Amino acid sequence: MIIKTQSGESIDTASDLSAEERHILQKLMAWNTMVESVTQFRGIRDKALEKGWNNSGPVRESAALSRVIQDMEIRIRQRLRDGIKPGKGKKSDE
Repeated sequence: MIIKTQSGESIDTASDLSAEERHILQKLMAWNTMVESVTQFRGIRDKALEKGWNNSGPVRESAALSRVIQDMEIRIRQRLRDGIKPGKGKKSDE
């Protein structure tokens, strides 16, 4: 999968991330729309990196994964600023 960041950078998950990082990224992508804050997202990220793939132990965050996560945090901030409810995809006032 190719991830294009808001800054225009393309990250190829097949070649730029390890298998362990791809597994963590899948988890973070699922949580991305459900968290209520960037702080909550970072806690989930930290726990996922600490546990690793199937509790195999810590995973070191590469520069590529870090850039993807930073982009996800930007998108979370935008979603929250736009008033979109976690997990709903709709504005809070709807």
